Amino acid sequence: MRSTRTHRRNTALAVAAVAALSLGLTACGGDDKGTRDEGAATHASAPAEAGASSGSGTGGSTTAGGDASAAPGKASGTSGSGGGSAGGSAGGGTGTGAKNAAAGGGKTPSCTFQDVRVTAAKADETPTEHIVLTAVNKSSRACRLDGYPLIAFGQIQTAKDIPAVAKSKPAAPVVLQPGAPAYANVRVVLGGVHEDNKVVDSFNVNLFTGTAPTEGSIVVKAPAGGIAVDEAAAKTGYWTQELRNGADEF
Repeated sequence: MRSTRTHRRNTALAVAAVAALSLGLTACGGDDKGTRDEGAATHASAPAEAGASSGSGTGGSTTAGGDASAAPGKASGTSGSGGGSAGGSAGGGTGTGAKNAAAGGGKTPSCTFQDVRVTAAKADETPTEHIVLTAVNKSSRACRLDGYPLIAFGQIQTAKDIPAVAKSKPAAPVVLQPGAPAYANVRVVLGGVHEDNKVVDSFNVNLFTGTAPTEGSIVVKAPAGGIAVDEAAAKTGYWTQELRNGADEF
């Protein structure tokens, strides 16, 4: 019985020793494998980080260098996709601007006093309160008749400039081809002859370039018998292609 127990105990001790040795080897192997895995991961991540750092540095250097040197580089015609796009956009903008500038430069020039002949006629009414001015392009080129006739009934240096009626302003520019006319309705008095009226045989008309009066005036002969003018009541309409009911009645 004793020897059997001793054998069993020895056998149990041997098994336990083997198990302990196995566990030790397993633990040691696990640590070794873990160390190798960690080393592999560290080794793998190191190039990645280096690559990222290198890429970032290279990219940053390229970008910064590109931006810093792009001013002369891209302006001088870098043909990369970014430079091409920027150059294309700039070129497109410049082209559009050039076209607009060309179109602006190619617009019909304003009529000058040398381009038009202005005549005056009494309106068909009794008593006469209005006259109609007719401007004909006597030049060999088209011109644009801006604004309204700037009228002075009397000495041009001292006479009152007759104000314009805003509602008579046309929506589109008045462009006159050679020989073509434009018209302006002018009120010279209100309520017929008055003791304050003055009779004039001629008067001066200036033209505009845009919104600024141009140099040189046109002397317009009054209709036969002259016209009675009350400067306080006088108004002028804008130049229009034709006289319009309503807008040109004032």
